[in-house]
Amino acid sequence: MLATTSSVGRGRHLAAALARVPRAARRTRPAVVGEHVHRRLVRVGEKGGSEVGKTKRGKGTKWMVVVDGKGIPLGIHVASASPAEVTLVEPTLDTIRVPRARGGRPRQKPPRLIADRGYDSDPLRARLGDRGITVIVPYRENRVVRPFEDGRLLRRYRHRWIVERTFAWLGSFRRLLVRHERLTSMYRALLYFAAALIALRRF
Repeated sequence: MLATTSSVGRGRHLAAALARVPRAARRTRPAVVGEHVHRRLVRVGEKGGSEVGKTKRGKGTKWMVVVDGKGIPLGIHVASASPAEVTLVEPTLDTIRVPRARGGRPRQKPPRLIADRGYDSDPLRARLGDRGITVIVPYRENRVVRPFEDGRLLRRYRHRWIVERTFAWLGSFRRLLVRHERLTSMYRALLYFAAALIALRRF
């Protein structure tokens, strides 16, 4: 006790009552400071959460979104901000589940994939080409050898603004701009909810 016994028990005869205790008080187990706090959970560990990675601008979480021609999200993948986007393309494509009009297995691969120069990778073009997906990504300016370049396909690249508009729509949800959820599942659920609202507005 930080105060003297007499000062604490003044007015309620606490000091006299403690003086008549036959033996010292004992605890069945050692006390741990900060173990329990009313209506709060004290958790020992580093601050942050899952799927949070370092970037040049700090720490964050990366959204990977696939949209259709109207800007409606078809697939969403949440990952750490550290890996490059080109390594997250295939996990993002695996999240696509578009139901068919006549039933059956949902569609999982788009016929074409349009992305910016950050996805410039010949191995990625080859892997997705084996799956029947045409990758429309312009080469970087410093690339000399361009085996997959096709000017006719690059005409579709002008439609890339559609996905940028969808990201702007998602950015209008303030709860997504700053991640407050420690669990990735909770943050992903908010992202799915925002995508569902966008889809309802477009129909």
